[in-house]
Amino acid sequence: MSLTDCTKPQCDPCSGTKIILDNKKASFRIIDVTEDPAAYRFITEDLGYRQTPVVYVDENNHFSGFQIDALNKLAAA
Repeated sequence: MSLTDCTKPQCDPCSGTKIILDNKKASFRIIDVTEDPAAYRFITEDLGYRQTPVVYVDENNHFSGFQIDALNKLAAA
């Protein structure tokens, strides 16, 4: 499973999400939405989120915010 973690700088929930994913040794890529306008439009316009981080697996599996239970579930899959 490939995860994408959409983040922004100086975001504590984003940092916490990365730490958990690193500790679980999950495979993921990070996209800084302040440097990638297309990613910003995707999470705000297509997915409807207004906060980071946004963790995206596929069109049916994504969430926003620091959600420990959801991160643990993804890392275990």
